[in-house]
Amino acid sequence: MMGKTMAPRLALGVAAACCLVLVLLSSWVGTAAAAGKTGRITVYWGQTASEGSLRKACESNLYSTVILSFLTRFGGGRYKLDLTGHPWGAVGPDVKYCQSRNVLVLLAIGGGFGDYSLASKADAKAVADHIWDVYLGGRSKQTRPFGNAVLDGVDFDIEHGGSKHYDDLARYLKAYSNKGKKKVWVTAAPQCPFPDRMLGQALRTGLFDRVHVQFYNNPACSYRAGNKEAFTRAWRTWTSSLPRSSVYLGLPAAPRAAGSGYVPPATLVAKVLPIVRRSRNYGGVMLWSRYWDMQTGYSRAVKHAV
Repeated sequence: MMGKTMAPRLALGVAAACCLVLVLLSSWVGTAAAAGKTGRITVYWGQTASEGSLRKACESNLYSTVILSFLTRFGGGRYKLDLTGHPWGAVGPDVKYCQSRNVLVLLAIGGGFGDYSLASKADAKAVADHIWDVYLGGRSKQTRPFGNAVLDGVDFDIEHGGSKHYDDLARYLKAYSNKGKKKVWVTAAPQCPFPDRMLGQALRTGLFDRVHVQFYNNPACSYRAGNKEAFTRAWRTWTSSLPRSSVYLGLPAAPRAAGSGYVPPATLVAKVLPIVRRSRNYGGVMLWSRYWDMQTGYSRAVKHAV
């Protein structure tokens, strides 16, 4: 009697255990599938005529996003666009061409050099309105430098001038997604020490679609043979702190493109990407810059693994 009653129970227990294993396996597979290769490379363009045209950058099929660099002056009613060596009139048609190839084109504001800051919430609103009217989907009483081409969004590369009111600027820009014909992308390029001293407050809004973290010019968190653990901790801190954003690994495309932080392509593919691709919100790789990428062929060497 005991043998007959225990056998069905044993079978049920084994079946339940198998189901539990399958659930756990499917959960693990789902997590793994959420990470992995994206093939997405973001590049900065616009600081030298030697990098070629925007159209050529998009024709290369190397980049998913190109960031025009930079709006170097803003705040207090003053604005200056600096695309060194590039005639503005040629950029508008190239923007449309890039977008026809499903390449996002953003405008970077700030940069390492320039004169910019936000004095108040009202100043942030004025800057947002200017960017919307002159570069995005608004209608400007001023001349639009790229004609009727409409950029896809704005990248915050804030490196000096104070940290206040960039959260307000992000809110105002993001709100324009509800007023135009297409989404306004809002991205950022903070330094890898967390939290970023300029953009920490803005990033806490959770409004940024992508965050291109600069893992260069910052030896404490950049990748190198003797700093793997610190790099990994920094990367995990960024990705876990920004669960709603796609986080990109920002790198120089050549040793001379930055003071420190260059990672050779072979090292990136074999040692670094396997670390960052584990994160659910890993987005891809950001490179500074198109000019340096042309010199080294960095993106072409790593794209298959990104």
